[in-house]
Amino acid sequence: MTDPTRPAALRHELKHQINLREDLVLSQRLRKLFAHDRNAGEDGTYRVTSLYFDTPYDSALREKLDGVNRREKFRLRYYGTDTSFIRLEKKFKENGLCGKRSARVTAEEVRLLLAGEYRFLLESGDPLLAELYSKLMGKGLRPKTVVRYDREAFLYAPGNVRITLDRDIRTGLGSLDFLNTGLACLPALERQTVLEVKYDAFLPDLVRMAVQVPGRQAAACSKYALCRRFD
Repeated sequence: MTDPTRPAALRHELKHQINLREDLVLSQRLRKLFAHDRNAGEDGTYRVTSLYFDTPYDSALREKLDGVNRREKFRLRYYGTDTSFIRLEKKFKENGLCGKRSARVTAEEVRLLLAGEYRFLLESGDPLLAELYSKLMGKGLRPKTVVRYDREAFLYAPGNVRITLDRDIRTGLGSLDFLNTGLACLPALERQTVLEVKYDAFLPDLVRMAVQVPGRQAAACSKYALCRRFD
């Protein structure tokens, strides 16, 4: 259960879109320097499937595109084809820093949620689920679309650094069939990879040098926004 009294840690987050050649060079370099996420498969990657929520007025999408300083979004997420471990996540941004809260939900609870049956959110006793209930009822928050991609993640303990390469970003084109691990998805960003670097108070020089891509500048890049372009 989420602890409502514990403040969520705020982290720095840098994003870049890179091409396939840059991805190849960068991934080879990172594999020599950093350890993979322990949940990765033999090839160092794993699949991520998310279902994002938004209001009838697409508030989360518009705030992202407009660069609103304080914003939030809710999503459900599982990894690979294992729907026995699903999390509800609230990601938020404040003054350029990012934070995240999460809570476990079951596949059956997801089915209830998709069917418009929300009472279990209040009965769970979890403050994050209760907050989702209030946003569903008060702001008309609803599931919008499935986003799926393949991730290669690297970890570095100093600075609590996490580097991710998100490839083959695909959209469910408004489908809400989140639990369907075989859902047909279409490419949302062809021949491009999203590089993300997350860290706490400081970015170690080793990481700063390792992730350098000549000519690339950090820029806003939302996988949710990329996938909503096709609605």
